[in-house]
Amino acid sequence: IIEEDKTTGKRQLRFVPGPIFANLVLADEINRTPPKTQAALLEAMQERRVTVAGQTMTLDAPFMVMATQNPIELEGTYPLPEAQLDRFMFNILIDYLPEDDEIQVVNLTTGAESARITQVVTAQELLEYQAVVRRIPASEEVTRYAVQLTRATRPGPESPDFVNDWVSYGASLRAAQYMILGGRARAILEGRFNVSVEDIVSLAKPVLRHRVLTNFHAESEKVTTDDIVDRLIERVPKPSSGL
Repeated sequence: IIEEDKTTGKRQLRFVPGPIFANLVLADEINRTPPKTQAALLEAMQERRVTVAGQTMTLDAPFMVMATQNPIELEGTYPLPEAQLDRFMFNILIDYLPEDDEIQVVNLTTGAESARITQVVTAQELLEYQAVVRRIPASEEVTRYAVQLTRATRPGPESPDFVNDWVSYGASLRAAQYMILGGRARAILEGRFNVSVEDIVSLAKPVLRHRVLTNFHAESEKVTTDDIVDRLIERVPKPSSGL
């Protein structure tokens, strides 16, 4: 921003950290941000830094981005580039709440009582939790299954016919990385100390649905990415050990 010294009248630029300088960033309806903003966010998500006026500043760890999209109202929106979508670990579909939950939301938001926010974890504790998650072992068979599931999404001579018919571009290597990393977190949340095939299967849709780009054949036949992932889970052989 431009600051003016009222005594001398001299103006100078001063950098003021914006909301991106946070541990947890929520981008509400991210597809309403213009491409320039999306490009800047992509740098922050990938490099964990921002560049302003030629100066690079590192973002504090941990740094996580959560974003929402409204799939119904598309007027005035900008499609997210595939490179940016690939940086998101999960794509989670949220449906309407059950009736009792909607009643609870209405009661909480229309009454006189205001919500009280309390800190439940520090940034340092979260970094320690992340380090523990990465120490959960994943067998070579489970890792190979995640890689094979990812590779099967890419059209080619070794891919299933339905992939070649319906998919324009398959998932990148990040999909396998995130299935294993998410599997480690899921395992420890369930009190286990190893990643199982079930972890990979459970995470396949949220990891792959925004990384597999369907073509016009799939759209004309009303085939979704989730349908393709379901068929891949049935087609790709699972490890016999089941670990």
